[in-house]
Amino acid sequence: MTIARIIEGRGPVQTCQIDTAVGDAAGILAERRIGALPIMDGDELVGIFSERDVIYRLHEHGPEMLRKSVGDVMTSPAVTVEPSTPVLSALALMTRRRIRHLPVVEQGRMVGFVSIGDLVKYRIDKVESEAAAMRDYIQMA
Repeated sequence: MTIARIIEGRGPVQTCQIDTAVGDAAGILAERRIGALPIMDGDELVGIFSERDVIYRLHEHGPEMLRKSVGDVMTSPAVTVEPSTPVLSALALMTRRRIRHLPVVEQGRMVGFVSIGDLVKYRIDKVESEAAAMRDYIQMA
């Protein structure tokens, strides 16, 4: 299975512009109960702003960092995947890079956003489905 299957049917991705104040972006994370936002400069993906960015920069700069723009504190460049990327490859990339969110980019344009939770859920569902099929097979034999 590919990332395209994970993101199919989803609505638009919540994003933030590069000049948004960190305090405002953190408010979006809290209100929407999400862990990260893709950061855009117009229509171009330029980075990711996550809960980790808030914590690390708060530790480094104190509360005044909330008035900075997300462009000053985001993780850039963003690590991305394509819709054709296999789910297991994306999981391996996330594990190797120690990240929890991946923008999905096709021909230079962001078309989706996945979290490690999305991919783990897919894997759990697949394992459960395979186990159920095996149980059915054994019971019929």
